[in-house]
Amino acid sequence: MLTVAQVRQTDRRRRPAPSLRQQYDEYVMQRIESYKNSVPRDELMRLGSDAVAEMHAGAEGQFVLTEVLMLDSVDELIRRRLRLPGFDKWRRQSVDRRNAQREPTHWGIPRSSPLRALVPRLEPTDAALVVGGGAEACVYLLCAHQVAVTFLGGDIGTVERVESTVEGESLCSRFDAYVVQFGGWLPCIDAPLDIVALDLGTIGELEAAVRVAVIRATQQLTRAGGVHVLLAARGGMAPEALRSLYPGWTAEDGGGRKGARRGGLVLARPQRDANEPREAEVSA
Repeated sequence: MLTVAQVRQTDRRRRPAPSLRQQYDEYVMQRIESYKNSVPRDELMRLGSDAVAEMHAGAEGQFVLTEVLMLDSVDELIRRRLRLPGFDKWRRQSVDRRNAQREPTHWGIPRSSPLRALVPRLEPTDAALVVGGGAEACVYLLCAHQVAVTFLGGDIGTVERVESTVEGESLCSRFDAYVVQFGGWLPCIDAPLDIVALDLGTIGELEAAVRVAVIRATQQLTRAGGVHVLLAARGGMAPEALRSLYPGWTAEDGGGRKGARRGGLVLARPQRDANEPREAEVSA
């Protein structure tokens, strides 16, 4: 993720976004894998038999059946069954749609949300963690910008809804979602993270000790210079109530937008923690 200073450097070259061809291939793969996961094993076996029969009929048996060829043939059958569009048709349909999905207003994100100031700083190689059902719009916005997102929800209904929306909107293939009992089990999350978005409606309902443990765990996963976005929730705790849990972290101003603080708070992890030993001290 770019810093505020880097965004202001108009001559800085950003990391390239995935090409349309790459995005299309991810879209097709995502839809095929989702179909495989939605049908019983017997149906997949029938698809395999149909694929073998089709290959024999087309090549008159003059080929060596390999596992790769078999898998490719099954994927092609599924692709036809789902009537997935070809690349040219998908490209015509997707460009305007993706541009709309990259706007916070598309997902109902209010002007007061600190997420809006982060959008110009996002890069395709970024990794994010989103915690709590009240932050699901954040999932969709980040996915639309090709950020790799992990979502933690407290109930199966929320997680299934988010998964369904990400798939239905063809947002991103680099997405994982887990049902989590906060204070108990947390999944293994790839680190370091560039962005952690915390729904304070969810965080505020936790017992104090559990709340601190969750925040400490996500801080450890965040890279130096990464940010935590504390998203205010109606009736939930104020973002400033958690400020003491972020010693040494810098509060960003939300891009100077009026009312941004009311919608939440963005805190940037220092490049080097105050209690981290200097290189010379380590070598000594």
